[in-house]
Amino acid sequence: MIGRALAASVLALQFAAVPAQAAPERCTPKRAVMAVGESWAQRRLNVQRVWPLTMGQGVTVAVIDSGVDETHPQIRLSGKADLTGTGFRDCVGHGTAVAGIIAGQPRGDVPFHGVAPRVKLLSIKQVNGDRGDVGLLAKAIRTAVDEHADVINLSIDAPDTPDLRSAVNYALDSDVVIVAAAGNLTKDDGTSAPSYPGAYEGVLSVGSATPDGGRSQFSNPNAVGVLGPGEGISSTWPLKGYQSALKGTSYAAPYVTGVVALVRARHPKLNELQVRRRITLTADGATGAGTGAGMVNPLLAVTAVLPSEQVAVAAPVPPPLPVTAVHKAVPPDRRSMEVATVVAAGGLALAGVVMAAWVFVPMGRRRRRLPGAPPDIGRIDG
Repeated sequence: MIGRALAASVLALQFAAVPAQAAPERCTPKRAVMAVGESWAQRRLNVQRVWPLTMGQGVTVAVIDSGVDETHPQIRLSGKADLTGTGFRDCVGHGTAVAGIIAGQPRGDVPFHGVAPRVKLLSIKQVNGDRGDVGLLAKAIRTAVDEHADVINLSIDAPDTPDLRSAVNYALDSDVVIVAAAGNLTKDDGTSAPSYPGAYEGVLSVGSATPDGGRSQFSNPNAVGVLGPGEGISSTWPLKGYQSALKGTSYAAPYVTGVVALVRARHPKLNELQVRRRITLTADGATGAGTGAGMVNPLLAVTAVLPSEQVAVAAPVPPPLPVTAVHKAVPPDRRSMEVATVVAAGGLALAGVVMAAWVFVPMGRRRRRLPGAPPDIGRIDG
């Protein structure tokens, strides 16, 4: 289950055959700030309670997005790929923020950190702006699976297409957990529609939560599995800075992705279905439509004892003992018993004879040594 991440250079060579596209004239993500405070999301989830047990080590997480700025001091990539032909730079900032929420490295001088900072982080760039190609998204999912990702984060809203559905099924069949944004409401009348890939069966769809645990007004209520913090979010940003006041289900999803990575690291024998089930069963605070099972709970997700899981992963019944382990009882030897009985009887008889001889023979010898009686002489009656 636990995969490996290829080196950045290897990934770059692997995708060198992708037809090159014209690079954008300007790469100008929104200006970053150089200082950041601790957000309510970090205080609420408090993932540091889980770190003595696991920080996600050994788990590979793929971020399919606008790229990741690996020059940021809190970002550490294990591999990267560009499917757009525009280079590895994050010209939007979105992918860098998502990666920071998942795996931002803790630093003593910065009150920001990711959920699972020891995961192997892969960046797969499939978009270079606000909109991308669904076919390229499907290819990115397959690429992540082929690079042995254990978890895939999709902070993306796309239409339902056969290619996308097929790619998602390919990942699920490969035991990959897919975490996707539930999507933001964009219609003026406030009505909602399914957002893909979050609405696909088998995908853990994440809605946005407010600081009080309710659903954000902009969060799509369709097919929500759990909530993650999605308002007033702080995270890493291109050019070695940060961004605060981020909002959207795009930023709620990576919080859940990080927790999934912690669970996969702590419980490596669980399959993707069991991991998703553990995340939903341990969430809390569901408060109405569109909140799913409630806010993701990292500590319970990692440490809870689920009886159904114990049955599922119980040790197999030991095999019966081999025939040679128990010796059969030896049947009695009746002939030997008969011979022994005869010998014992003969021995007793012989002992009786010896005793008799010892008693009676000396008595006879004593009688022979006494004087005999006078002979009987006839009388004359007269």
